[in-house]
Amino acid sequence: MFATPEQFTAAGKTNVENLLAVANTAFASAERLTALNLNTARAVLEDGVANAKSLMAVKDVQEFVSLQAGMTQPMVEKAVAYSRNVYEIATQAQEELSKLVESQLTEANKSVAEALDKAAKSAPAGSDVAVAAVKSAIAAANSAYDSMTKAAKQVAEIAEANVTAATNATVKAVSTSTPKSKKAA
Repeated sequence: MFATPEQFTAAGKTNVENLLAVANTAFASAERLTALNLNTARAVLEDGVANAKSLMAVKDVQEFVSLQAGMTQPMVEKAVAYSRNVYEIATQAQEELSKLVESQLTEANKSVAEALDKAAKSAPAGSDVAVAAVKSAIAAANSAYDSMTKAAKQVAEIAEANVTAATNATVKAVSTSTPKSKKAA
């Protein structure tokens, strides 16, 4: 029932490995987000310069309105694409961290079950009821965790569907309003 130095060493090693996995996930996500931000900033700057040059070459108001209307949809589409990429990076990081937590919980449950079995073998007669109660409590906690995990996954799926619907509606709204602006010109 008492922990040996080897068990402490193994637990410490496992904790360090888990912390490294969390750190690697965080750094990989930060790296992807930074690259996305730099590429987006570069594209926005290049588009801004190109748009400014185009606007400076305009000779009349109708051409100005038409050109400006034509710039709106690509900008909104790029903003939506950027938002989708950020969402994807965050979702992937969350999934990786969830997998790590689930594996840690599985290992912890396995360790507790093994410890209970060892304790039950060396326990005095009549303690079967207490061991069964602890096992039942662990099973109930695992069931509650599974239910919460399923609910969280459903919420994430609903949120993803809502994000997709909102971005599609935004792109559609901009694309339908852009031709109206051209007709008004």
